[in-house]
Amino acid sequence: MSKAHTFRALHHHRAPGDPLVLPGPWDAASARVFAEAGFPALATPSAGVAASLGYADGETPADEMFAAVARITQAVDIPVSADVEGGYGLAPKELVERLLEAGAVGCNLEDSAHGVLKDPHAHADWLAEVRSVAADALFVNARIDTFLRGVTDPERAVERAALYVAAGADCVYPIRAPAAVLPLLRAGIQGPVNVFAPLDGEGPSLTALGELGATRITFGPELQRRAARALRDIAAGLTA
Repeated sequence: MSKAHTFRALHHHRAPGDPLVLPGPWDAASARVFAEAGFPALATPSAGVAASLGYADGETPADEMFAAVARITQAVDIPVSADVEGGYGLAPKELVERLLEAGAVGCNLEDSAHGVLKDPHAHADWLAEVRSVAADALFVNARIDTFLRGVTDPERAVERAALYVAAGADCVYPIRAPAAVLPLLRAGIQGPVNVFAPLDGEGPSLTALGELGATRITFGPELQRRAARALRDIAAGLTA
């Protein structure tokens, strides 16, 4: 079974309260740490990778992002999905080719640009092209940015999810959706749902997020930021 098929299978037939937890490596070293800890797969965060390369979130050149993803996939034997933001303006064929060349088995694709939500129908058409080119070689996680952009009505996320699933998305990701609306989203969305989990300790546990409707859980750049804080604390101790 290919890594892509293994990765896809991890999203299905999961019991409530047992979501797929995907840590986000930002470089080869962090990827090895997560793999050695026993996680079955990983999902890179674009903001975390950007920080590791010295860029602000959203400003990483495409060539550098794909090169970083390739270093991560080469460092571990488990499947790795890549956050490639909005696709860097690449045509679907080139985007898919570059993801596969980098060794990724999946991708996150955002539905907003420069802080503005994209037209959902046009975005669904684009996702359908990506799906057509990729066939089963890539697991497509369609990020839904309504909550991130201040649209709090969960029905707007459900509407976008329906379009993206119909276009061939394997999973949808209503990023920053409040935990309280997860049951509504779960009831209205066909297929796996990705949920963002902060690491501040104030929200529901990972098990509870699964019970609320999360199929899989990712952390965005939170793990990289926590590691950076730990390193700052070590540095402060060395200079004390």
